[in-house]
Amino acid sequence: MAAPSLPAEIAQQVRVAQAVIARHLAGTLLGVHLFGSALDGGLRPLSDIDLLVTTRDVPGDAARRALLRDLLEVSAPPGSGGPWRPLEVTVVAHGEVVPWRYPATRELQFGEWLRQDIEAGVFEGRMPDHDLAILVTQVRQHGIALLGPPATACFEPVPRPDFIAALTDTVAQWRTESDWAGDERNVVLAMARVWYSAASGRIAPKDVAAAWALERLPGAHRPLMAAARAAYRSGGPDDPVLGGAAVAAFMQYARTAVSKLLTE
Repeated sequence: MAAPSLPAEIAQQVRVAQAVIARHLAGTLLGVHLFGSALDGGLRPLSDIDLLVTTRDVPGDAARRALLRDLLEVSAPPGSGGPWRPLEVTVVAHGEVVPWRYPATRELQFGEWLRQDIEAGVFEGRMPDHDLAILVTQVRQHGIALLGPPATACFEPVPRPDFIAALTDTVAQWRTESDWAGDERNVVLAMARVWYSAASGRIAPKDVAAAWALERLPGAHRPLMAAARAAYRSGGPDDPVLGGAAVAAFMQYARTAVSKLLTE
């Protein structure tokens, strides 16, 4: 099977983003890997561009803040209608993830949900991040090197117990309606992906995981999942079903199903 290539529709934006990253991490930059829907399943109207950046050294606070500010200029909020898509950039120092440990530490993360904070001068520091176990697995499964060696040469496989721990920690973030209010579609689809990963050990695009979940959900929860999948694929507005009691009931059902898989 041929290796995936950089989609032409995002090539210019990726090149500009790489230049920004290289400028701020000059002398320590080891690799840049593209992953996510750009390579696995295809970009949808609101899909972001996922980049994993690896450095030799831990970047200093000034470099992190300057990079975050400049990434604002080469990213755009979802659905903004301009030439740019939203970027999601995660930076790790090689020595913090190799040898692998759980949870590994991320140096910084950029995403459009952080735009207002960054513009206001509020910056997250480096921190342990359970999601890196999932991200590294995803990059190794479906990722291409834009700079540096292939991901399979850069990162060790994540042991299954750590992958399971990351899925468990992810599900633990969604306990009450306040944890998904205003982001119901994404959380429903994210739960479908966790469920798929718990069952298969692999990571699927959101719409693929949703289709898989639809085949296993009882009838009461299928309209919700179908609506979330349709809105993701079209980029259109959410169906009213994506709110209130239907979401809470689905999350409870899925949490039980996932927990059973993760403890087997």
